[in-house]
Amino acid sequence: MSLPALSARSVVQVTVSDPRVRPLLRELGEEYSARYGKDAHAELARYPDEEFTAQHGGVLLLLLEGGEPVAGGAFRRYDAATAELKRIWTHSGHRRRGLAREVVAELEREARARGYRRIYLTTGPRQPEARALYLTTGYQPLFDTEADPESIGPLPFEKHLPGHPDPGTDLRTGKATAQ
Repeated sequence: MSLPALSARSVVQVTVSDPRVRPLLRELGEEYSARYGKDAHAELARYPDEEFTAQHGGVLLLLLEGGEPVAGGAFRRYDAATAELKRIWTHSGHRRRGLAREVVAELEREARARGYRRIYLTTGPRQPEARALYLTTGYQPLFDTEADPESIGPLPFEKHLPGHPDPGTDLRTGKATAQ
């Protein structure tokens, strides 16, 4: 018996209305509701969809494997220099494969390409996996890591992006753009 070949992975930028985003929002809502004991779907709808579009300084990415969404995440403009990560998700059937790290790295690249110098985020106190993800990917906790997370509430993190680009540089190619 041979093992199935790994499906090709790709990253796509999508809008919140893209049907491939539904599994992300559905699973996040169910998981947050189970962990926090209240309906989390209102929290997921807290920000207008357009905040996750390039026109408004944001992005929503999906990591596809064989054309199906297996992980995703987004950022929105927090301020002129800062992107705020939101909705980091890995499909329940694809966890423990490093996909969330890939999503975070891709979001960081995209934020840097858009001129952001810092990333800010919060995660819930009942999400130890997310806390561990951010700590192991270089995010600085803006809270006492020895304190009971439940006593803090949302756990804030930040990361300063290296090498702020010179204006007129395409970060994807490293070449000067026409002015």
